Amino acid sequence: MAVAKYDYGLGRRKSATARARLVKGKGDITINGKTAADYLDGNKTYLAEITDPLAIVGKQKEFDVSILVKGGGLSGQVDAIKMAIAKAITVGAPDLRSPLKKAELLRRDPREKERKKYGLRSARKREQYSKR
Repeated sequence: MAVAKYDYGLGRRKSATARARLVKGKGDITINGKTAADYLDGNKTYLAEITDPLAIVGKQKEFDVSILVKGGGLSGQVDAIKMAIAKAITVGAPDLRSPLKKAELLRRDPREKERKKYGLRSARKREQYSKR
């Protein structure tokens, strides 16, 4: 049995990590073994966001996408998936890099949760100052 050739991309956002595989197909997206609609609870905004990289290059119906995602919440996972798909597209077709770069899909968002500091209630929240 021959293994189908695939393009691989890794995306990260906050504490979420997504690994995407693109295989020639008819446009099916699976996330952690479930369909994208099932995994995202039918959230149309997130579904549209995931397909953004494929829509920008006009290849929505040309690839089957298989995604493994770990960590973080749903919003961070969606952004990680988006980046992973964009990177996988550039591996297979380097000429499509410029439209994805213009859409800022290849840049990692560096914002992370700030740690809690001692003496404070949270990362920056303090006790209320009392003059008397």
